[in-house]
Amino acid sequence: MSKFFSPKYDSLVPYTPGEQPQDRKYIKLNTNESPFPPSPVAQRLSRQAAGDNNLYSDPECHELVSVAAAKLGVAQDQILFTNGSDEILNFAFMAFCDSQTPAVFPDITYGFYKVFADVCGVPYQTIPLNSDFTVNINDYIGINKTVFIANPNAPTGIALPLEDIEKIVASNKNNVVVIDEAYVDFGAQSAIPLIDKYDNLLVTQTFSKSRSLAGARLGFGVGNKNLINDLKTVKYSTNPYNVNRCTMYAGMGALYDNDYFKENCNKIIQTRELTAKKLKELGFYVTNSKANFLFAKSDKIGGKELYLALKEKGILVRHFDTQKISDYNRITVGSADEMQVFINAVTKILEEVK
Repeated sequence: MSKFFSPKYDSLVPYTPGEQPQDRKYIKLNTNESPFPPSPVAQRLSRQAAGDNNLYSDPECHELVSVAAAKLGVAQDQILFTNGSDEILNFAFMAFCDSQTPAVFPDITYGFYKVFADVCGVPYQTIPLNSDFTVNINDYIGINKTVFIANPNAPTGIALPLEDIEKIVASNKNNVVVIDEAYVDFGAQSAIPLIDKYDNLLVTQTFSKSRSLAGARLGFGVGNKNLINDLKTVKYSTNPYNVNRCTMYAGMGALYDNDYFKENCNKIIQTRELTAKKLKELGFYVTNSKANFLFAKSDKIGGKELYLALKEKGILVRHFDTQKISDYNRITVGSADEMQVFINAVTKILEEVK
């Protein structure tokens, strides 16, 4: 750090993205990207939009909002687009948390929540998951804090049913409940249908996973129009032009091409279930994932040992050193061919450890 770096960040531990090594070509099963390219419609509209990049993008994303609102069945004033869903989550920490209103989230969840809280100077509480990695909803009933829950959760992939989400929202009427649905399209229930019933519910989603636009950086929040206006106040106080022109039109194309979206989601779900079955046959314990990744461990090899052995074979998975989950690895669901290569590699590694 330089001598100019503010001491208020002395204890800040930044988020660690999935590794992107450049030393060789890897099968990347570590960052939950889609194995499929963006929709051809998304690519075409994005290329066409590039011709106007001498002009600022529309800060309100009017065209994109119109398409998305119709697709989601919400009003246009109930949605806000951002630079990835990370930005809408950051806005939520800024808008709905402070020294008098702490944040709360599970101890095993998306690692950025702690970073957002720390960088915003927000006190927070973490609540342990159950021994099976499920969220105990009773821990959040009437907790009187700003609640952040990833559903499905990461890195476990386990999802809460909509009725449990509703119980949490209904019991915290004086606080915002943020449901982070980055992986919802792979088998979980969205809480978006509840936004007209509860004025304290904010649902966030991303185009990075199911709509193959991780590199474009597009996310959004859906909620009561007053919540959205709060978030817009933060946005216009930081970066009004937060969604670039090419990304905006790529997002529109992804929404137009719904058949492509559904087909790819179904392929990933099928590949996920087949890979989980094969891992179980190899003796792995695998959580009941409703995301585009698997969370698995083996009694035959340690989590870090398996991660390193796979890396040696040109396959990247995500390992976390956190004590509770250090035996596990998070495995992104790639293409069917990639997952077969992964299974073959795991099989060989287990044979070598005998």
